[in-house]
Amino acid sequence: MKKAKCLFLFLIFSFNSFASLDSLIKKINSFESSLSIPDLKKKPLQEAYSFPQITGTSFERQEEKYRNFLSELESIKDKSLTEGEQIDKQVLQLKLFDALAYYQYQMYRIPFGAEGGFYNYAIYMIQRFEIKTLEDGNRYLNWLKHYCTYLEDYKEFLKKGMDKKILAPKVIVNNTIFLIGQYCDSDPLKNPFYAPFEGMSDFLSDKEIKHLSSVSMNLFQETVIPQYRELKRFMEIDYLPKAYDEPGIFKVPNGIEYYENRVKHYTTLPLTANQIYQTGLEEVKRIKARMIELINSSGYAGSFEEFIEYLRSHPRFYARSPQELLHYAAWLSKKAEGELPKYFNRLPSLPFTVEEVPASIAATYTSGRYSHGSWKGKRPGSYLVNTYKLDSRPLYTMPALTLHEAVPGHHLQNQLIAESDNVSDLRRNYYISAFGEGWGLYSEFMGEEMGMYSDEYELFGRLTYEMWRACRLVVDTGIHLKGWSREKALEFLKSNTALSVHEVNTEIDRYIGWPGQALSYKIGEMKIKDLRKKAEMEMGEAFDIREFHFQILKNGSIPLPILENVIDNYIQENK
Repeated sequence: MKKAKCLFLFLIFSFNSFASLDSLIKKINSFESSLSIPDLKKKPLQEAYSFPQITGTSFERQEEKYRNFLSELESIKDKSLTEGEQIDKQVLQLKLFDALAYYQYQMYRIPFGAEGGFYNYAIYMIQRFEIKTLEDGNRYLNWLKHYCTYLEDYKEFLKKGMDKKILAPKVIVNNTIFLIGQYCDSDPLKNPFYAPFEGMSDFLSDKEIKHLSSVSMNLFQETVIPQYRELKRFMEIDYLPKAYDEPGIFKVPNGIEYYENRVKHYTTLPLTANQIYQTGLEEVKRIKARMIELINSSGYAGSFEEFIEYLRSHPRFYARSPQELLHYAAWLSKKAEGELPKYFNRLPSLPFTVEEVPASIAATYTSGRYSHGSWKGKRPGSYLVNTYKLDSRPLYTMPALTLHEAVPGHHLQNQLIAESDNVSDLRRNYYISAFGEGWGLYSEFMGEEMGMYSDEYELFGRLTYEMWRACRLVVDTGIHLKGWSREKALEFLKSNTALSVHEVNTEIDRYIGWPGQALSYKIGEMKIKDLRKKAEMEMGEAFDIREFHFQILKNGSIPLPILENVIDNYIQENK
C-alpha cells in the first residue's frame, strides 16, 4: 500500500512538472503570436487588426516578460522530466536566451537586414491569401489600413532611437531603400500588396469586383503608396546620413560582446569568434587543395583564377530562360528522390514543388531557399529558385543547391519531423541553424555518394558551395570582429569560390545584416561528419547509414551537444 502511494505521488509530481513545461511553452507561443503581424485569417476581426505596439516601453515590457519565462523554466527540475522533455527544456532555454539577447543589446532598433525587414515581411503572409468573398476583400482593406499605421509607428520609433547609435551600416540601408522603392510606384496594380485582388474575378460578382477595385485604388493612392514614399524619404534623408560607413556589428555599443553571444547561439557550442576564424582558414586551405586537384585532373591547362573566370563567363553554364532553370531544378529534385531509399529508412509523405522566388524580393535574395508545406494547410513544400539575373545562376551549382534546399536537405529534414509522432511541437517549429543548416550542407556532401554530380563541373560546384560555407567562417568574423571592409570580404569570397559576382555581393550583404548566422552551416556540417566518422569506426560492420541518418533527424531541431549525446548513446547501444 505504501509503495502504491509513493508511486501515485511520483506520477502526480511528474505530471505536474510536464504540465508546467507544456503550459509554459503554450504561454510563450501565445505571447509571441501577439508580437507578430496579425494573420489575415484570424477571427474575431479585432485580432486580425491588432498590430503590435512599436515603442521603447513596449520593448521593455517584452524583455521583462521573457525574463519571467526564463525564471519559470529554470524552476522546473530536470529529474521530474522525461528524456524528451529534458531536450525540450534545453531547446526552450536556447530560444529564450536568444530572445533576451535581442532585447539586452537593443537589436530591435535595427529591424531590417539585407533581404528585408519590418516593411516587407507581410508579403510572405499575403501570398496565399485569396479574396473569395466580399468580406475577404473588406477584411484585407481594413488590415492594410492598420498595416500602414504600423509602418508609421516603426518610422517614428527609428527616428527617436537614432541617437543611441544602434544603427545599420550604409550598405544595408541602401538595400532597404531599394526594396522599399518597389512599393512606391504610382500605379497600384504594380504594388506587391495588390496581389490578393488579382484573383478575385474568379469568385466575385461584377458588382463586388467594381466596388473593391474602386475602394482599393483609393486606399493605395491615398494611404499605402504615400506611406511607403514617406518611409523611403525618411530612410534616405534622415537615417542614411547617420548610418555607419563601414560594416561590422562591433561598431554599435557593446557590439563585440553581442557578436560573441551570436557565435555561441548560432553554433550552439562554447566557441569564440577567433576560434571560428581559425577553423575557417584551415577549411579554406583544405578545400582549395581538393579544388586544384580537380582542375588538374579535368585537363584544364589554366590557373585556378582562370578556371573560375571560365566558369563565370562561359554561356554553356547558364540557363537561357527562367523555365530552363526551373526545369533543371525539378529534374534534379526527382533524381535525388530516386536515391533516397538507399540512405533513409523513413521518408516523408508530403510532396514539394519548385517555384520562382517572388520578383518583389528576388534582387537581394539568395539563389534558393525552402518554404514549409503542410497537410493541414493543403500546400506542398516549396523549393524556391531565384531566376533573377540568369547570368548569375550557374547550372553547375544547381545539384548542390537542390540537395540542400529540397532532398535530402530541408524538405526531407523538416517534413520528416512534421510527420513524426515522437517530436514535440517546440522542436518541430523552432529552427536551430547549426542543426538545420548543418544538415543542409551535409546533404550536399552526400550528393557525391548519391551520384548527383554528373561531371567535374558539377563536382566543382559542390566544392565551391562547401568553400563558400568555409569562407563564411572567415568573412563573418572578419567583418563583425576584425574590422574587415566590405571590399575585403567580397574579394576573399570571390577569389576562393566560383560563385557569380552577383551572388558574392548579395551574400556578403546578408552576412553584414545578420551577424553570426552564416557560421552555423559549416560548424553544423563538421559536427555531423565527425559523428558519422566516429560511428563508422566504432560500430564497424554494424554501422547502417540509413539508421544513422534516422538517429540524426529523429529528435527534430536540437543543439549540437544534444545531437552528440544522441549519437554516442546510439553507438554504445549498437556496436
